[in-house]
Amino acid sequence: MSKKTFEAAAAANAHLIVQLKDNQLTLRQEVEAACNTAIPHSGVRTVDEKKRNRHETRTVAVFDAMPAVVGTEWQPYVAAVIQVERSVNTFQPATGLWKTSNETSFYLSNRPIGANQAAIAIRNHWGIENKLHYTRDVTLHEDASRIRKNPGVFARMRSFAYNILRFNQSDTIAQDRYAAALGGLKSLLAMSFQ
Repeated sequence: MSKKTFEAAAAANAHLIVQLKDNQLTLRQEVEAACNTAIPHSGVRTVDEKKRNRHETRTVAVFDAMPAVVGTEWQPYVAAVIQVERSVNTFQPATGLWKTSNETSFYLSNRPIGANQAAIAIRNHWGIENKLHYTRDVTLHEDASRIRKNPGVFARMRSFAYNILRFNQSDTIAQDRYAAALGGLKSLLAMSFQ
């Protein structure tokens, strides 16, 4: 996250929501302290029950950014702070018990936003992260790649393969990739590329 990102969003008249990570430690501490003492402008709570042996509760609260950023270099860029608290119960088949984990994340918005709208935007982002990036990183082994010369060419080839597999998907991407590898040219020619 950088000020250039916020400047680019302002120049494009775009609404930007960025996760605040630990590489901005001072800002994160200021934001966390401000959220602990302030009353949120709006809040929403959502529950996903028993989804893949998970029970997840998310509480999203939106705060005014000024107490956290006043007098800092971030003041002209940040209009709202979004706090997302996740409590996840995951079923452990080996023990038959539920394991609980709690996590709090903070996001910065360059415009005022309501909690419901912020919750939807953040969930939609993670949908993209889980659907595309996870598949490229894990199934297509992009993170494990040792290619150092022209890696962008191979990244585009992985994207091309991902899009073909997603378009022709009959099972999981990993299983379809395996079946295409075993089927050879015959299975590739049976795929639709339109």
